[in-house]
Amino acid sequence: MKPVVASYCTYFLKAEMLHIYRQITSLRKVDTFVITKIRENADRYPFPDLELLDRPSTHLIHRGFLKYVARAPALVYRGEFETMRRLLLRRDPDLMHVYFGNTGVHLLPLIERWDRPCVVSFHGMDVQRRETERGYEANLRKLLRLLPLVLVRSRSIAERLIELDCDPNKIRLNRTGIPLGEFPYRVRKAPPDGAWRLVQACRLVPKKGLATALRAFARFATRFPKSSFVVAGEGPLRRELEALVVQLELKRAVTFAGFLNQSELRKLFESAHIFVHPSELPPDSNQEGVPNSMLEAMASGLPVVATRHGGIPEAVTDGVNGLLVAERDFEMLANSLFELAENPGRWTEMATEASRTVAAEFAQPRQIEALESAYFEVIEQWRASRQG
Repeated sequence: MKPVVASYCTYFLKAEMLHIYRQITSLRKVDTFVITKIRENADRYPFPDLELLDRPSTHLIHRGFLKYVARAPALVYRGEFETMRRLLLRRDPDLMHVYFGNTGVHLLPLIERWDRPCVVSFHGMDVQRRETERGYEANLRKLLRLLPLVLVRSRSIAERLIELDCDPNKIRLNRTGIPLGEFPYRVRKAPPDGAWRLVQACRLVPKKGLATALRAFARFATRFPKSSFVVAGEGPLRRELEALVVQLELKRAVTFAGFLNQSELRKLFESAHIFVHPSELPPDSNQEGVPNSMLEAMASGLPVVATRHGGIPEAVTDGVNGLLVAERDFEMLANSLFELAENPGRWTEMATEASRTVAAEFAQPRQIEALESAYFEVIEQWRASRQG
């Protein structure tokens, strides 16, 4: 009989969480059911065994007492603790996998009291500082001490957790798994007329370095006036970025394509020549892991021009499968674009190496095997402790 894992995700699933869906639906050696508070995009992310948490009903006075007098954590005074406790008793999983670190902090009172083990995966935004949330870092440190294993998408995230006193011996690297069949390698030819097509696919948020990318492209377009730049994705910075495009006089050459599904994204990558992703660390320390879209683009045969940020250097080796520059340096980013466009032979070599890198290090079966291995490690450790 397979072990049962409860996969907890507050939102199942936001549009940009395809990597979580791939992971959960690819498990083979364990069975899983999903626990969620908010069901989203059910047509895009169908899942048969899902527990949608009911909104807890707590007496207003009792809730006020727990919150303001007893100083109980939000999980308790909102009534979620009891709802979760009953669900876990009914489903009786062997392990709970919590996505993400901030959710693990929210669930800390339950994790402390539950008699089964939990693992929490950290993906990047959940290691940022939360100075406005009183006691958050102390609770995060407590969570890291309590968990038997911690899963991270990149070594850079692991380093941040070690700074928070997480035991390095309990950290397991669990990278994003890329289904290679969905992004097959495609041989491209350099455009003879200089009509290079650049692409960036991401949420339109500060850490993605989109303004830097646009300024670099503005310089690139002066030498390659037939070039174009497609930005795929949605987010709060869209209007600001559109205004920057007008300011840079790039309206003819830059397209905001909005959110694209996997089929549309694959076609976009197949028509492009270079993937741009100059991530940067914003003031709130919202760090990038290893970007999913970047790996998908590399799998299809796109060399990358990016920054030495977060987990990017763990996938992009400067001068081998892409070029890396310092954060926020649009001039060096433009120079790297020039280097590729003016050396088509090198561009072709990097394209091939980009695809090889993803196949060797980020292929989905290998990452699922690593995840299931972590599950079994924790479950066996817990069972041994019960027998002892």
